[in-house]
Amino acid sequence: MDRLQLAEDVVQEALARALQTWPFYGVPKNPAAWLTQTAKNLALDVLRREQNFRVKEERIISFIEQWSGDAENESPQFESEIKDGRLRLMFACCHPVLPQEMQIALALKTLCGFSPNEIATAFLTSEAAIAKRLVRARQKIREAGVKFEIPEGEELSMRMDVVLHTLYLLFNEGYKASSGETLLREDLCEEAIRLTTALVEHPTGNQPRAHALLALMLLNAARSPARLDANGNILRLREQDRSAWDKAKMARGLFQLSQSACGVNVTEYHLQAGISACHCAAPNYEATDWERILSMYDSLIELDDSPIIALNRAVAVAHVHGPAEGIKAVQASRKRQSLAGYYLLYAALAEFEMQLKDFPNAAEHWREAIKNTELATEKSFLSERLRECETAIGAGAA
Repeated sequence: MDRLQLAEDVVQEALARALQTWPFYGVPKNPAAWLTQTAKNLALDVLRREQNFRVKEERIISFIEQWSGDAENESPQFESEIKDGRLRLMFACCHPVLPQEMQIALALKTLCGFSPNEIATAFLTSEAAIAKRLVRARQKIREAGVKFEIPEGEELSMRMDVVLHTLYLLFNEGYKASSGETLLREDLCEEAIRLTTALVEHPTGNQPRAHALLALMLLNAARSPARLDANGNILRLREQDRSAWDKAKMARGLFQLSQSACGVNVTEYHLQAGISACHCAAPNYEATDWERILSMYDSLIELDDSPIIALNRAVAVAHVHGPAEGIKAVQASRKRQSLAGYYLLYAALAEFEMQLKDFPNAAEHWREAIKNTELATEKSFLSERLRECETAIGAGAA
């Protein structure tokens, strides 16, 4: 594992080249083989520039081949093994010698191509903290002499929760990008759905929580076609054309949700999928069952007391009990330091203040929200809401 950084770099560069060339020349018959071969070629180019190439060549090529598997034949040796190459590598990255957050960060960086900033956004922490976490992870791998092996049998089950959470974060970055020019990265959403589908089709992954996660992805992705207008501007849920929602994905999501109903345990993925199903079931915005959604958020926060869940619950509180109660709920979550720089905290407060006709306070929250987001489409959306607020202030003064 001493050349993990090289492997990360060449794999990410191979993925970047695929995004540049495949739209013009078409997806190759064997995408994994194309990526593996490209990564190998890039690694060799790097090695040729190194002074001790002849000494290191055999070891690095052997590592890359072990990391990537046989490009021409990805089939596992045993039926009990995960068949999808990238998913198998995700299980391999999630080694129990590392703390869970290190496992996830390493998998997101190495296999999903996430930048430290994107990982930091997922964990509500700083980019510097994630960079340190990745360095410590590599150091711990070297010190422990961890071998890069594809787990099987009981080892797969032991790593299931971390892999599911990694897939969850992969989808979330695609569903709402943390940086760049656009809100959606559909390639990440589709890859997360593909990998989770492969997981539930394997005996180890055929579990209610995995089906629930796949249901959540599909139900959320079903609404993606209506989340932006023709110019790429964000549309709120109440503004979306529900006839544009992907009915096929919605049906698949509801089927997976039914598959997740086996057993007695309810996970955070079950509850989040249930909330998404409520939105999908409503024929229009006004018909949304917010009381049921709030009830599920009440249950969800008992399982996952994260500040993001608390903030989302506050939105549901406002729909059921009014904006003043929503503000109280937001302020309760605001005490958590990790939300101090989170733009949606201020956007939620601004929306509630506008509903209460307190436009000066709303304007201050909109400005704070704009200051705390990097995404161009979000800045544009928030700026438009600020202009509406300032117009209302001007009208009141007149």
